[in-house]
Amino acid sequence: MLDLILPLECGGCGALSTRWCDACAIELSVGIDEPRVVNPRVDPQVPVFALGRYAGARRQAILAMKEHGRGDLVAPLARALAVGVHRLLAWGMVETPLTIVPAPTRRSAARRRGGDPITKVAAAAVAGHPDIGVVQALRLKALARDSVGLNTSARERNVVGRVLLRGKRPRTEVVIVDDVVTTGATARESVRILQAAGLRVGAVLTIAFA
Repeated sequence: MLDLILPLECGGCGALSTRWCDACAIELSVGIDEPRVVNPRVDPQVPVFALGRYAGARRQAILAMKEHGRGDLVAPLARALAVGVHRLLAWGMVETPLTIVPAPTRRSAARRRGGDPITKVAAAAVAGHPDIGVVQALRLKALARDSVGLNTSARERNVVGRVLLRGKRPRTEVVIVDDVVTTGATARESVRILQAAGLRVGAVLTIAFA
């Protein structure tokens, strides 16, 4: 009866009667050679890794989580991110103790979404790991625009000087985590701010690369 009133729909492909179907789970799974190094147009000055392309079920799940309040999709995205973090450790790209720093977001966007979705994904991905924590060390200064639709130069102008340190600072090596890397402008400014504070940023890890 509840399905008739509020039908379940897969967050990746829209299939009915399930929140996350097996086919989309397979599409989101992390291959043995992933995450892969990507080269955004703006070089963040540290390696940038992505779990896959911003397309298909991966894209739809990110959009549904961020823009449509699909909190149930935090879990499958977190499982994929957890594999990515484990691979970076296994490959020696970073070491524990480690701090995951979510990419900064606008406060208005976080309020509209009931909190920062990527922070929720990151926290779920490393939950229970004794040597990995999540710290929201970055925020976007007021007046920063939504970057959707901006070209590379506009994205750079939009974030330069508008990424700020906030609250508690990490005390370990850092990996910046984001949902999507496009031009790399936000990643570059985030790395710059953290390095200026004396922190070592080992890598940027994203769920998708556009």
